[in-house]
Amino acid sequence: MVTSDQRRRQLAREKYARQQQRREENRRKAKRRNTVIAAALAVVLAAGGAVYASVALTDGSSKGSDNTASDAPTPAPSESGSKSSEPELTVDRKATYAMALKTNEGDVTITMDAAKTPHTVNSFKHLADKKYFDGTKCHRLTTEGIYVLQCGDPKGDGTGGPGYTIPDENLGALGKAGADGTVTFPAGTVAMANTGQPGSGGSQFFLVYKDTKLPPTYTPFGKIDAAGLKAVQDVAKAGVEGGATDGAPKKPVTIEKATVAKK
Repeated sequence: MVTSDQRRRQLAREKYARQQQRREENRRKAKRRNTVIAAALAVVLAAGGAVYASVALTDGSSKGSDNTASDAPTPAPSESGSKSSEPELTVDRKATYAMALKTNEGDVTITMDAAKTPHTVNSFKHLADKKYFDGTKCHRLTTEGIYVLQCGDPKGDGTGGPGYTIPDENLGALGKAGADGTVTFPAGTVAMANTGQPGSGGSQFFLVYKDTKLPPTYTPFGKIDAAGLKAVQDVAKAGVEGGATDGAPKKPVTIEKATVAKK
């Protein structure tokens, strides 16, 4: 027969167990939330050559692991630290363009609609025509919280840019943000990175290789072809250097040549 004292001790133990379980659940929820927030900040990059201080998860894991792409042609304004103007808008605003990236891990073709993102398409054509991206590294791979491969930095450390910025475009294309303030960037989407401020995009962009939730503050401007998406996914499967979840890809990715042409 269970005495009243034993019953009280049993109830106390059960109460303590429930409290511990709730604490553990809260810790797991907080960890997941912080991972998503930190990972979202991973695509907040330097634009126009100015360094943007992000969370340690992003800057600490990428800056020390990538080498500068010394052979990449960088416009003089970015090298000098001065700001230049956005290039004159010369693309056909009714046309579709293809950006072909020849990389050491496979070819990636990105379809861009100039009717929806004329400034972004125009900037990429301007830079590709100047061979700006040739010989540059895709400096960051993220495999937790968000699923992106970031490219377009001539320095290869997340701080480089063309010396000018372009306006945000097409921000409503992925729908209305949910209660958590995010929208889904489907696998195959290509979008602009920025400094966290409106209209601060430069040359850095990210390739989404798995559906990713992010705030609708990054210009979605292109779609990756099937072969290119598989190539990016293969890079992602190999993981990040050192077993991290955010940093230089274990399989180094170099854009050997980039061209932009009307389809």
